[in-house]
Amino acid sequence: MYSTLARIVSMVLALVLAGLVTFYPPAVASLSHGLITLVIWGMSAGFVHGIGFDPDGRFWRIVLGPVSAWALMGMGLFLIAKSYL
Repeated sequence: MYSTLARIVSMVLALVLAGLVTFYPPAVASLSHGLITLVIWGMSAGFVHGIGFDPDGRFWRIVLGPVSAWALMGMGLFLIAKSYL
């Protein structure tokens, strides 16, 4: 989970979501505030993992780790795609 390929996947997913949120806000306008918060959390965790930062504390390693990042970013991309299909 902490290989170079995993970090690249995290960074690419985070960049895609950041681009959607920044340059096309209507993509997330259909989501509730709570879901947008989770998507932004996943995006932030994706950036943290993607740049190579490994938190020391167990709690922060889980919260900002690749599993939570990928799950939340995947959920966000799925919900955005679902609202447009």
